Amino acid sequence: MPAQDYKFEGWLGLDSQSVKGNMVWREFEPKPWEETDVDIQVTHSGICGTDIHMLRSGWGEVPYPICVGHEIVGIAVRVGIQAEGSIKTGDRVGVGAQNDSCLGRQGDCEECAAGLESYCAKMVVTYGSTHFNGGKAMGGHATHHRCPSHFVVKIPDGLASELAAPMLCGGLTLYAPLKYHACGPGKEVGIVGVGGLGHFGVLFAKALGAERVVGISRSASKRDEVLSMGADEYIATEDDADWAKKNDKSLDLVISTLSSSQVPIQDYLNLLRTDGTFVQVGNPDDGGYNMHPITFITRRIKFTGSSTGSPREMAQMLRLAADKGVRPWVQQRPMGEANQAIVDMEAGKARYRYVLTN
Repeated sequence: MPAQDYKFEGWLGLDSQSVKGNMVWREFEPKPWEETDVDIQVTHSGICGTDIHMLRSGWGEVPYPICVGHEIVGIAVRVGIQAEGSIKTGDRVGVGAQNDSCLGRQGDCEECAAGLESYCAKMVVTYGSTHFNGGKAMGGHATHHRCPSHFVVKIPDGLASELAAPMLCGGLTLYAPLKYHACGPGKEVGIVGVGGLGHFGVLFAKALGAERVVGISRSASKRDEVLSMGADEYIATEDDADWAKKNDKSLDLVISTLSSSQVPIQDYLNLLRTDGTFVQVGNPDDGGYNMHPITFITRRIKFTGSSTGSPREMAQMLRLAADKGVRPWVQQRPMGEANQAIVDMEAGKARYRYVLTN
């Protein structure tokens, strides 16, 4: 296999101020090539809230320079001779928030052996991490991306690239817990925080056949939009002082995308019926939650979390999206506008996901 005749160039954050629209366009070195790898010419790269947290070192210091972006869709332009699956050059493929795990290496962990790669203790995330061969993981707000083939999935025909891209992290982060906790007929589901991440919860809960889906956000301004996505009801917590009392014990499953610790967590827990489940997928960078055990004791409810999903779950999600016509709300922006798009994303202007296009 000849070496590539293209450069890897992308938007690099050089320090924590890069989140303010100060990323710079530069050439970078991808991970050293291995014959299990795939090179992707990026056509679409979704902007995720994680990009913002990482650019500003919100979850701890990151190894600058960093190229963010982990909702990557493009064309396979180089495929290693030991690549997994049936990927070939010219295929339309995608990569999400995970780039590698210990799977297939000496001493596979229990999680990888069970197909739970996204819970591998040695997970390599798509940017801000280090590959097993010592190379730096760099993301998809770029011309090209290199990834071990196990974490590259084909995009089904009938699913547009701009719709598939934000599903590869945002969509999967909601699909995986919905599927795991048996969202389907008979289930009544609440999605707390119906923004760029949470709106996938509404879309996939309906696609999985939930009996009733309730969107929950602060302002009533999103009501019509969320109902048009398929939600059966909408709760605006800032516009109804009695919302918690009115909706007490009304749901079987609640998924929260909120990434702030300053939320009425006890009220959200009280939405659950006996034996209900609360799943946290948002990761606050301003502290943790303070919860009283009485709700857990008197209702036997569960508080749990969920990471991104495995490659297998990603393929299942994309197939469901193609079959059911799931259409996330996407605004496409040129790759050259990445800085302004990051600023606009943090300002809450996206309705509901930005996707950068090459």
